[in-house]
Parts: sequence; C-alpha cells; structure tokens
Amino acid sequence: MKGLKEIRKSKRLNQLKVATDLNISRESISYYENGQREPSLDLLVKMSEYFNVSINYLITGKEFVKK
Repeated sequence: MKGLKEIRKSKRLNQLKVATDLNISRESISYYENGQREPSLDLLVKMSEYFNVSINYLITGKEFVKK
C-alpha cells in the first residue's frame, strides 16, 4: 500500500495517531504500509474517508485516471 505511508507522512501523522483514530493497532498500520498484510475492504473505506483520498491512491500511490 504505497499511498498509505505517503499520505500519512504528508499529513505529518504518526502511525499511533492514525491507528488510534481508526481503532486499530499501530502494528497493523505498519504491516499495511510495508505490504505484510492487506486491510479489509471496510477498513480501506475508513482510511479513504479519514485521509480524504481514493482507495486507489491508498493502494497504488496514484489517483485513478479515466482513459
């Protein structure tokens, strides 16, 4: 999840703050950022709303471009 780490850092949030706000563990955020685990669809939606970016951005680090 390339975009997750990028957006978190750009908003100057640490893993603990994001994890607390999303009601998950800090370790989970670390696993998602490092590609060791994948979040559920429900959590992806919550993260998308939390950061105000698309799910596509969270996963790829790029916004969806319509062709």
